[in-house]
Amino acid sequence: MRLRIVPLTLAEGNQFVRLHHRHHKPVVGCKFVIGAADEVGEVRGVALVGRPVSRMLDDGYTLEVNRVATDGAMNCCSLLYGAAWRAGRAMGYRRMVTYTLPKEGGGALRAAGWRLIGQAGGGEWGNAKRPRVTLHPELKLRWEA
Repeated sequence: MRLRIVPLTLAEGNQFVRLHHRHHKPVVGCKFVIGAADEVGEVRGVALVGRPVSRMLDDGYTLEVNRVATDGAMNCCSLLYGAAWRAGRAMGYRRMVTYTLPKEGGGALRAAGWRLIGQAGGGEWGNAKRPRVTLHPELKLRWEA
């Protein structure tokens, strides 16, 4: 099966995330959304790219892949990560980051040319004035293109 990159709206990307992402909800906003479609035009995966969640990385030249979700189509994740970085670079961005859980292998990121930077994040985000539910309080792994 041959996949090709297609543009999507935020609503289309979020609907796919609702149906297929293992542990995250849809995003509130983003810079762009791309999809991977098969020969008949059916979307098999999506990447939602936006500003970095970390304020320390939000320098105006860095993007973050906030969500990637697929239906399991072969090589779909690496296709999306590679295309997201090419699109971001074409828009003038100099760096792109994303995060995985330690139990996720990262093979698709390595296949797309991304580098593992190290551990990042983790912990609880809530406090008394602004309580939040943290679904994955463990440390994440930061990847960079």
